[in-house]
Order: sequence, then C-alpha cells, then structure tokens
Amino acid sequence: MTTGARYDGIADWYDTEFQPAPLESETWKTLVRLLGEGSGSLLDVGCGTGGYASGFEELGWDYTGVDSSEDMLRRAREKGVAAVQADAAALPFEDAAFDAAVSIFTHTDVDDFPGLVREVVRVLRPGAPFVYIGVHPCFVGPHSVYDVKRATPELHPGWYRLTDRYDEAPGIWRASGVRVRVGASHLPLGLFLQTFLDTGLQLECVDEPDEREYSFGLAFRWRR
Repeated sequence: MTTGARYDGIADWYDTEFQPAPLESETWKTLVRLLGEGSGSLLDVGCGTGGYASGFEELGWDYTGVDSSEDMLRRAREKGVAAVQADAAALPFEDAAFDAAVSIFTHTDVDDFPGLVREVVRVLRPGAPFVYIGVHPCFVGPHSVYDVKRATPELHPGWYRLTDRYDEAPGIWRASGVRVRVGASHLPLGLFLQTFLDTGLQLECVDEPDEREYSFGLAFRWRR
C-alpha cells in the first residue's frame, strides 16, 4: 500500500474532526517561530489537506504543496491551495527551485523518509531553510501510549528500536486518532537525526514545544 492510498477515504474526517483548526495549534506557533515571514517560494512536503497554506501565505510565502493522496489533495484544492500529487521521494521539481521548505508530521507516514529529506535538499536553493516538525521519537511511537489529556507517555519495553511500519502496537494511542486508521512508521531518535545529517544539512535550531511536560512534537530548522 502506498502512503497516499492509506489516507484516501479519510480526508473529510481529517479536516472536520481530527484537525479542524490547524492555525490555532501548537504546531502552527512552532512553524511561525522557526520559519517566520518570507517573500520567496515555499514547498510543503506532505501538505495533506493544505491546512497551513493560508497561514504561510499570510506570512508572505509563495506556497506550493505536494502530497501523494488524491483524497487529501481534493480537500486542499477545494480551499484554493496550489498543490500537486507526487511521491515525496521523487519530487517533480527542478534542482534548487525553492527558497524554503517545510514538512509536518511526515516521518511517521512515508515509506522512504531518507528519500524525502534527500529530495527536499535537492530542490532547495543553497542557504535555504528546511523546517521539520514531527512526533517526538522518544515519547510517541509503537513503544509509547501517549495520553494526550495527561500529556504523559506510558513506555512499553521491546518496541522502541522498531523501524518498520506497524498497524498494531501499544503506541496506536487513540482509538479515534489517525494512527489507528493508517498505521505508522517509527525511527528511534538517533536514526531520525542521522537521516538529516546524512544529507549535509546544517542544524540551526531545535525546538521541543513546551505546552506539555513531555513534548508530543520535536521540531528543527535546518539549513541547506
């Protein structure tokens, strides 16, 4: 099953129930801190339903989204979002085509995350920023039941080093959430960081959003 096929059929639920107000989220506040205002071209890899597009455009960016799910892109296009369907590991853009890039919660979805990062580096201009936000590999994954209300992870032995996709694990954490519908991939923290470093990206900023004691997310600003 491809990444896109996993999300086909749930786009309406995703937009109306799972993520109804993305620009009011902790994630958006983190994106604004790490990326900020701009006047150039911005690529959003794994844009989904395009929930952040209008916010980026208000910050001055010329926004382009890419996703592999036609159903998610249907919702994005209904909002007037400029987006194309493509595999994140084979982006349909020329080298050095963008002034900045973001990717949000994609390492748990794509089958080839190193390929995604390599492609982002390829299409970025030298010196361009790449902001990535994903679930925190230490606290969220197959090894951890993350109680969102208590904001406290419950860790389970034998799962943290798992690097394959999983559909069943202690960390399918919410029966009403997205993971129980599409499964997930997991990278332990060391492998996760090495994925970026292997491409030659330079790390500028690390952010553990502090809304919760045990951060649900982990964010970076890298530089091409």
